[in-house]
Amino acid sequence: EWAAVWFGILFVMNIQIYFLSPPFGPACFWLKSVAPRDVTLQEIFVSVIPFICLQIIGMLLVMVFPQIALWMPQLLN
Repeated sequence: EWAAVWFGILFVMNIQIYFLSPPFGPACFWLKSVAPRDVTLQEIFVSVIPFICLQIIGMLLVMVFPQIALWMPQLLN
C-alpha cells in the first residue's frame, strides 16, 4: 500500500523536473512569455539549472530514504 504512495510521490517529483528541464520545459517557455524582451530563452534555461539539480537531489533522497515522503501520509492514516 505505501509503495504506491511512494511511487506516486516520486512520479510527481519527476514531473516537476520535467517542467523546468530543456528541451521542453513548459515553465521556462511561460517565463519567456512574461519576461522582458531582452531576456533570452537560453538565459532562462541556464538559470534554472541549479533548481533542477536541487530537485534531482531531493528525488534521489526520497528514493534512498522513502520515509521522507511517507511520514505524513502515515501520520494522517
